[in-house]
Amino acid sequence: MADPVPLDPPLEGRCLCGAVTVSLREAKPGIEACHCDMCRRWTGGTFFSLHGVAPDAFTLSGEDAVNRYASSDWAERASCARCGSALWYSFQPAGTFSFMAGLFDLPASWPLDEQIFIDEMPPHNALAADTPKKTGAEVIAEARAAGFSFD
Repeated sequence: MADPVPLDPPLEGRCLCGAVTVSLREAKPGIEACHCDMCRRWTGGTFFSLHGVAPDAFTLSGEDAVNRYASSDWAERASCARCGSALWYSFQPAGTFSFMAGLFDLPASWPLDEQIFIDEMPPHNALAADTPKKTGAEVIAEARAAGFSFD
């Protein structure tokens, strides 16, 4: 996976109704697909997102329309309170934001480059892309090895 790169001009995204907008100044080019049970229940399918974006790499407008939900002791999910669009998953220990890919008109050069929680993926969600695939245990082990706690 690539390191974050400056985006000039910034990448602009928005929810369905436009009440919440995001302007990205820096991001890792690529898309991650999460197949975990929680993401599927939240979005109705596979969660396609940008890789974790640092808080100082974006500007958010329309904060009054953001509905935040602590889905676990270490994660927050956000949606637009007006139109219901899923906005982001935030891994709280790292302080990063994985914005929904569909909020943006992404460059064609940004590939689907990783799938996670494949052990929770139902057969009908199988993707044709040949990407690295990690189980939930592998994702959690990597985060713990990086010093993050899930307790």
